[in-house]
Amino acid sequence: MQTKPKIMISTFDLAVIEHCLDESRLPRELLDELEAELARAEVVTPAAMPDHVARLNKQVTFKVLETGKVFTKTLTAPDQVDKYEDSLSVFAPLGAALIGLSIGQTIEWQTNRGKQSVEVIHVS
Repeated sequence: MQTKPKIMISTFDLAVIEHCLDESRLPRELLDELEAELARAEVVTPAAMPDHVARLNKQVTFKVLETGKVFTKTLTAPDQVDKYEDSLSVFAPLGAALIGLSIGQTIEWQTNRGKQSVEVIHVS
């Protein structure tokens, strides 16, 4: 099993995501995976979050390594997906994989298409 990279999340993002987890009707397996990811994150104040870390309401450009395809999506809480044209919920497999990653980091994650590796290219 591949070692997962260190991740960071703000207290604000963590509170938003935990609130949404409490309200979620997603399958338990998906919720458990996201909760495990949040549990291993370094939690910091919003002011201490570096600009290069993927977080809620930020555009993240990432590459799916198996296909070489590059995407730019705005990470959102599930109840905010209508806020942006390019929204990617942190409850979606790729959104859960990206939250907390820094530019240059790669993670392998279970998606609807099997295990995929994604690399964060840019955060804005």
